[in-house]
Amino acid sequence: MSVTTSLRPDGPLITTRGLNKTYGAVTALADLDLDLAPGVIGLVGANGAGKTTLLKILLGLLEPTSGNATMLGFDAVGEGPAIRRLVGYMPEHDPLPPDVSATVFVLHMARMSGLPAAAARERTADTLRHVGLYEERYRSIGGYSTGMRQRVRLAQALVHDPSLVLLDEPTNGLDPAGREEMLELIRRIGTDFGISVLVTSHLLGELERISDHLVVIEGGRLLRSTSTASATTLGEVVGVEVGEDAAALAAVLSQAGLVVRPGGRLGTLDIDVPSLGSDSDSDSGIDSVCDAVRDATADLGIGLIRLERRRHRLAEIFADPAPAANTTATEVPA
Repeated sequence: MSVTTSLRPDGPLITTRGLNKTYGAVTALADLDLDLAPGVIGLVGANGAGKTTLLKILLGLLEPTSGNATMLGFDAVGEGPAIRRLVGYMPEHDPLPPDVSATVFVLHMARMSGLPAAAARERTADTLRHVGLYEERYRSIGGYSTGMRQRVRLAQALVHDPSLVLLDEPTNGLDPAGREEMLELIRRIGTDFGISVLVTSHLLGELERISDHLVVIEGGRLLRSTSTASATTLGEVVGVEVGEDAAALAAVLSQAGLVVRPGGRLGTLDIDVPSLGSDSDSDSGIDSVCDAVRDATADLGIGLIRLERRRHRLAEIFADPAPAANTTATEVPA
């Protein structure tokens, strides 16, 4: 069967319908329905949630048990080669040859993608400059740091000028500074170069800053698919820190009609600001919450350490609401 390699721009970037993948008794994906438009898409889920399985099915590297998937208008099962010509892929685990330079490796990958020799050399130099490896491009990869090796992986996914790149846990193994640099590179792929990105992570807070759209999956099932803008306009929060009896304070505030959740550590609470409409009403809502906290702490004789106003974090929006009086500290990736 002949397969065309021209991009089909009409319709969604990625679509899945009833997508299932099982390995014996283990379900990796279950009835997954998605419609994703071009942009930077964050795919969030714990390790083992099915993220890598979904990427491999979309690339035509793995057949689903049932259901179907399309990417860039091509069928993932029947037109995998056409998809892979148009898509860059950075796998989570991909051993790099230690005894060659970044230039040699990325140039080889460019030629494997079908670029002529002169175009491949030009694209290799431009891509290594973009990912911050231009000065180190002739060093052997074996002498690179973890962050530099991740940049090589990103470069090989970009060198053939794809319409879409799939990045599987690209910040894994990086220190905080390296994570920030990698996230900035990913953001620039979408904003400066206009290439759509599907990036996976088990840390929701990472993708909150760079994604246009977020997909959350758990146990292979879709929990939420929403634009980042919609999620982050759901309201504001007043954070409270007290020296003692946070549970008693939560109970009093809940009885007053406020939505209260445990904060990120012991002795802290997060209180939703009532949505009243306009910006001035929002300020009034914050004032009313702060007044309620002030009065309740005074009545209970509790020491008030801190009050702060902030937007909802996406981890709070996607999480199941916790009981109001439960003040057990819960760690939420941020």
